[in-house]
Amino acid sequence: MLNKFSFVLLLIVFAGIASPAQSQPLRAALLDSSAAHWRAPKVDTARVISPSAGQSIVSTPASSSIDRRAEPGILDMITNLPIDWRDWAVNSFQLRYWPQISLIAASTAALVVYDNQLWTPLAKEYNRNTTFQTASDLFVDVGDGRFQFGLAVAYAGYGFIADDKRAIRTASQICEVILASGGVVQLLKHVTGRESPIDVTTNPTGRWDWFPNQIQYLDHTSHYDAFPSGHLTTVLATLTVIANNYPEQAWIKPVGYAVCAGVSMGLVAQSVHWWSDYPLAIALGIGFGDLVSPNPNGDVSVSET
Repeated sequence: MLNKFSFVLLLIVFAGIASPAQSQPLRAALLDSSAAHWRAPKVDTARVISPSAGQSIVSTPASSSIDRRAEPGILDMITNLPIDWRDWAVNSFQLRYWPQISLIAASTAALVVYDNQLWTPLAKEYNRNTTFQTASDLFVDVGDGRFQFGLAVAYAGYGFIADDKRAIRTASQICEVILASGGVVQLLKHVTGRESPIDVTTNPTGRWDWFPNQIQYLDHTSHYDAFPSGHLTTVLATLTVIANNYPEQAWIKPVGYAVCAGVSMGLVAQSVHWWSDYPLAIALGIGFGDLVSPNPNGDVSVSET
């Protein structure tokens, strides 16, 4: 009972104080703590294919040292982070993914050219139309991280009350994926230093100040933190985790993608982001989501409780 209470309490703390889409970098103390609790790597689990169904039964990638389908420990969402970042770095830059990487780079570059033309009409409509403004604000609030941690609390609460291991695992993975993807997003923001539309002064599509002065970054965050979008990364990562844990619920992805579209438009309308901030955010959200909760592809654990 104490472990369950501690788990839910930890999620509530995250929901109350963390908003990785716009927060400062992850606390150094958090990372120090994760290193202290880093477990010895488990034996790799090979991917087993069912001859009859032709689908993967064990969804843990052979390259990962974490059993992603096991019931999580209270601190797994934190102690798994170093392994998450290592696995993401190793898996993302393989030669077979260069076509996708090239597509992300090309789409980002193409959108940068037209960013101002695409942003201006939405910004004007946001300032003119109160209904559009309210809708935009609502969607943006969905992507600020607190909503996702709230979902994690809800899953954890239900999981412990109903003794549903899948719900508990989903809660833990939501927190883990937000922290893991959020760490990479914050690193990229601090490296690229891209100006948000609301602060455009020297360049119509936002100034890029590579490796900006970090004190100035903290004092004038919106001058440097546009790229990539933490909001969209957070929403997509959470959506991917939930969809992968509940593959039988076909409505989750269509509804979730519609929400992602609303979040994206709302952020541009609010002059927080450019459209070119999104291709990389999409890749990060889906990539980390699939890493933390591998798609079960018909895994037998769908009905576990």
